[in-house]
Amino acid sequence: MAVTVFGVCAVTFMMAMYALESRSRHFVAAFALGCALSSAYGFLAGTWPFGAVEAIWTLVALRRYRSARPLPTR
Repeated sequence: MAVTVFGVCAVTFMMAMYALESRSRHFVAAFALGCALSSAYGFLAGTWPFGAVEAIWTLVALRRYRSARPLPTR
């Protein structure tokens, strides 16, 4: 049961950060964290394909974070 609750929280956080990515590069970093948490959930739940794909998305998001420019302040 605890793994399921962790998974629901991790995937919800990941999707919320994905929706907010355009607002700040910090949300891209938070999305990477959400992907890492979702990957951990996948491996804990025994669904290694999901864990592997989320691990790849973590790397993709970290690369996007590194190349993202800060938004200009108003």
